[in-house]
Parts: sequence; C-alpha cells; structure tokens
Amino acid sequence: MKLYRYLTGPDDSAFCKRVSAALNKGWQLAGGPTLAFDPVQGRMICGQAVVKEVVGVAYTEDTVLSDW
Repeated sequence: MKLYRYLTGPDDSAFCKRVSAALNKGWQLAGGPTLAFDPVQGRMICGQAVVKEVVGVAYTEDTVLSDW
C-alpha cells in the first residue's frame, strides 16, 4: 500500500521532531516544506508531506497512518 501524510504545526522544534520521527519510521519526504503565517496566532505554520510504501499490506479506510 502507498501512504501519504501531511504534517503541520508551528515552526518550532516540536514540528521538526515530528518530521524526524516519521523519517525514522521509514517515511520519505515528498516535496519541500511549506510555510504560512497565521495572523491570529502571530506565528509561522510549517507543513511537510511524507510518503511511505508498505509491501504486502492492503490499504483500507480504517488504516491509521500514524501507526506506520
């Protein structure tokens, strides 16, 4: 199965750690990061797409992406 996730969060070390954790679980970066300014919160928000292929497992609507 092919999996896709889009990780988002404030531009801080916690966001970087979430992306690093995904990479260490076998996810791969898909394109570059994105940045947007949240004027209500007064901070930058980051986004990063990651993908992963899992052989021998079928995707279902019940698949929990963060489990992979």
